[in-house]
Amino acid sequence: MDKAAIGKFGEDLACDFLKREGYKIIERNFRIRGGEIDIIALESGVLVYIEVKTRSNHDFGLPEEAVTYHKLKFLERASKFYRVNRRNLPLQERIDVVSVDLSTSTPSIKLIKNAGF
Repeated sequence: MDKAAIGKFGEDLACDFLKREGYKIIERNFRIRGGEIDIIALESGVLVYIEVKTRSNHDFGLPEEAVTYHKLKFLERASKFYRVNRRNLPLQERIDVVSVDLSTSTPSIKLIKNAGF
């Protein structure tokens, strides 16, 4: 699998996982200049912007280690753009990270709540 296919596969696994955890997915791959928000969801009345990181090996570290300060700042900025033309969104919001590790025979998925804001 190439890098894009691994990323898409990881996002699909993350969506399935989040649904089982009670999240309601409202949008995927919201793009603005400079990047995208992988998943936008609702969880217990909170609007959640979710960054998914997928790794097929640990050559460059664990998936969650790839979420940098700059990425979190980008997500904060992108969240403001997301709100501009949308109504009836909850006031509470947060950033979560989903780490998808494909380096073993069974994918490992980890949810990190409140990673930013």
